[in-house]
Amino acid sequence: MCAMPAAPPIEVDRLVKIYKTVPAVDGISFTLKPGSVTGLLGGNGAGKTTTIATIMGLVMPTSGRVSVLGAEMPGQRYRVLHRMNFESPYVEVPMRLTIRQNLTVFGMLYSVPDLGHRIAKLAADLDLTDLLDRPTGRLSAGQKTRVSLAKALINNPDVLLLDEPTASLDPDTADWVRGHLERYCYERNATVLLASHNMAEVERLCERVIIMKRGRIEDDDTPAKLLARYSRLTLEEVFLDVARGDGIPREAAQ
Repeated sequence: MCAMPAAPPIEVDRLVKIYKTVPAVDGISFTLKPGSVTGLLGGNGAGKTTTIATIMGLVMPTSGRVSVLGAEMPGQRYRVLHRMNFESPYVEVPMRLTIRQNLTVFGMLYSVPDLGHRIAKLAADLDLTDLLDRPTGRLSAGQKTRVSLAKALINNPDVLLLDEPTASLDPDTADWVRGHLERYCYERNATVLLASHNMAEVERLCERVIIMKRGRIEDDDTPAKLLARYSRLTLEEVFLDVARGDGIPREAAQ
């Protein structure tokens, strides 16, 4: 007998989320393949946060469906929560706890085996070893960002949702963190959905870019094809064309 194909890491099918009378997400669909890094772009209010929250199982769709690793979200989220994680520098961990204590708490929540070794490995990878016993509230903004990333990787997730992962980092540290993410994805074959306003970051990390506007997907392609379609040199210019020009490629508008 032939083996059944594995379920997609993330599958979004005609997703709609309405708050009162306002559609935050309006009928979007996309499927991500294993080992891929996909950028989710859009201005404020485009629907990115609601989409990510629904994928995480934190928001109930008004209609449509979302599945992660074959589990329907949010109803079956407990089947896969141990295989996914989320990172945002805007979500703070307890400030009075040390880095080691914070990572220990989150590692225990995920039942991470050999947790002490895992924390030591992440600390070495993210240059946190000398800071492990410092209260998190006494860290710089960039150090807190690295702690947030360590928290997101504590369980070796197969699906990783990232929101501005290098915000507040200086260019050198941000480049180093992106390199770590690239290595992690390659070694783990992890699937990443990245929401970011840093277009250089998206161009470097993402093989596919989904651009949202007013709750809908305005465009979806590789960075190279988007640049060609809009006759632009950078994704920032493409982003501005979509944000200001109703998502019409330049050549189609001429």
